[in-house]
Amino acid sequence: MIFRHRFRVRAPLERVADFHRRSASMAAITPPPIVVRVHAAPEALGEGDEMAFTLWLGPLPVRWRARIEAVGPDGFLDRQVAGPFARWEHRHRFEAVDAATTDVFDEIRWSPRRHVLWGPVGLAMAAGLPLLFAFRGWRTRRRLETGG
Repeated sequence: MIFRHRFRVRAPLERVADFHRRSASMAAITPPPIVVRVHAAPEALGEGDEMAFTLWLGPLPVRWRARIEAVGPDGFLDRQVAGPFARWEHRHRFEAVDAATTDVFDEIRWSPRRHVLWGPVGLAMAAGLPLLFAFRGWRTRRRLETGG
């Protein structure tokens, strides 16, 4: 299955890309009530780096490990190597509109895991993607446009 989202930020491409490559940004743009706890990740994510984290969905811990791939000036891919989905590939792509504005494109290719617990959890998480990414877009704009 494929999910796509796009939003615009009044910030230069380089600044937007740098923000998204920082491991701390994930927690900064994740909406409550989801809590993100990063266990292991470099501060700045590069080719081949892995990020281990737990998403707390209420009382349910969802452990995840993602590998960063295809890093370039206009984006990167994070691929789940362990977690709730059978397949999860999230491509982050950045496109300069002009010197001070960037479009952010997110594309997620995913498949649910066939498991009595993780199958329904994965489907519920996937159903929440539109709301999650609307929040992420708003929060990214707030951080990069106003410093908030």
